[in-house]
Amino acid sequence: MFDVSKIREDFPILKRLVHGKPLAYLDTAASAQKPKQVIEAQREFEENSYANVHRGIHTLSENATALFEKARNTIADFLGSNDSGEIVFVRNATEGINLIAYSWGESNIAAGDEILVTRMEHHANFVPWLRITQKQNAKLVIAELTSSGELDLEDFSRKLSKKTRVIAITLMSNVLGTINPIENIVEMVKRNYATNLDSFPLIVIDAAQAVPHFKVNVKTLECDALVFSGHKLYGPTGIGVLWMKKKLLDDMPPFLVGGQMIRTVYNDRVEYNDVPWKFEAGTPDITGAIGLATAIQYLKTLGIDAIFEHEKGITAYALEKMRSLKDLTLFGPPNPEKRGGLLSFVHKTLHAHDIASLLDEEGIAIRAGHHCTMPLHAKLEVAATARASFGIYTTKEEVEIFYNVLKHIIKRFA
Repeated sequence: MFDVSKIREDFPILKRLVHGKPLAYLDTAASAQKPKQVIEAQREFEENSYANVHRGIHTLSENATALFEKARNTIADFLGSNDSGEIVFVRNATEGINLIAYSWGESNIAAGDEILVTRMEHHANFVPWLRITQKQNAKLVIAELTSSGELDLEDFSRKLSKKTRVIAITLMSNVLGTINPIENIVEMVKRNYATNLDSFPLIVIDAAQAVPHFKVNVKTLECDALVFSGHKLYGPTGIGVLWMKKKLLDDMPPFLVGGQMIRTVYNDRVEYNDVPWKFEAGTPDITGAIGLATAIQYLKTLGIDAIFEHEKGITAYALEKMRSLKDLTLFGPPNPEKRGGLLSFVHKTLHAHDIASLLDEEGIAIRAGHHCTMPLHAKLEVAATARASFGIYTTKEEVEIFYNVLKHIIKRFA
C-alpha cells in the first residue's frame, strides 16, 4: 500500500509553517523536497568518510571512490543500462545537453543539417541546439502541438527529413504535463530511415520531469542519450546525469578539460582518460552522487509504478476540481493517463504572479512565470502561467486546500 502519511514523515520540511499556515508544497516540478534518508546519507559521508576520489591510495579515498562508483552503478541500473560506463555525472540536465550539443554536435552537425525539437521543450533542450545550428550554419526545426497540448505527430512526421541529424525531445513537458510517446516516435523515425540507416538521427531525451514519476528505461526508449537532474528526483542540487551510448561517448571529444579526465599530459598533446571519466573534469560532486543514489534507492523502495498511480490519482482529482473554476484556462491533455503530475493555468483577469503570491500567504507554494519555455508560452499567447505540481508526498487534502484558496482568490479579486 502506498502510505502517503508515512512517506511525509520522511520529509522534515513538510512540518514547517509558512505565514503561520501548514506548508502545502505544490512546486515539485521546479525542485523536489529531500527525504531524511538523502540528507542523512550525505551527512554520514561528510562526517565519516569524506575524501577526494580516484586520486589517493589511503583508506578514506578508496572508500569514497567505492561509494562514488557504486552510485554510478545504481543510476545505470535505475535507467536500465547494463554498463555504468554510459553514466556521466554532470551538474544538471542543462549541462548534459550542452555536453552533447558541443562534444557531439560540433563534430557531426554540418551546414544545411537540421535539428528537430518540439514546441514544448524547456530552454535547456532548446537553446543549446539553437546555438549549435547558428554556429554550424544548420537549421532548428520546431514540431508543433495539437490544441490539447500533445505533440502533433503528423507535423512531426512532415518535419522529419533526410536532413535531420538530431531529434531532441522531452519525455514529459514541464508546463503541459504531456507525456510524449517516444516509442511511437522512434518507430516513425525507423520507418523514415529504413533505407538509409547510416544517416539515422541522434535521439536525445530530456527526462528531467519524467524520472521522478514513472519508469524510464533507455533500452525500451531506444534513444541515444538521456539526461536528468538529481534535485527533481528528491536528490541534491548540483548533480545530474547524462546517459549516452558507450560507442558515442568513446568517439566524442571532452566538453571540459583539466584534471582527472586525462591519462597522460605531454608538452604538446594530451591522451584522454576512458569514458565516463573523460567527461568528468575536476573534482566531482561526490556527496551529491551519493545523495542521488540514495534518493533512487528510496524511490525504488516505494515502487516506481506505485508512485505513478498515486500521482495520477492526485492529478485526476486536481483536474476535476480546477475545471469548475470560473474564467480559468488549463493547459495540457485533459486525460490524466496522458500527462504527469502538474497543472499549468491562467486566469482571465488575474496575473499568474499575483495568484502565486496570494496562495503563498496561505502557505501554498506553486510556481509562476514562463517556466523556461518562452517559445511555448509565445505559442499559447500568454506571458506567464501558474503551475501546481505534485509529488510522492502530495495529498488530496492539499489539493483541496489549494482549490478552496484559489476559488476564494478568484471570487475576491477577479
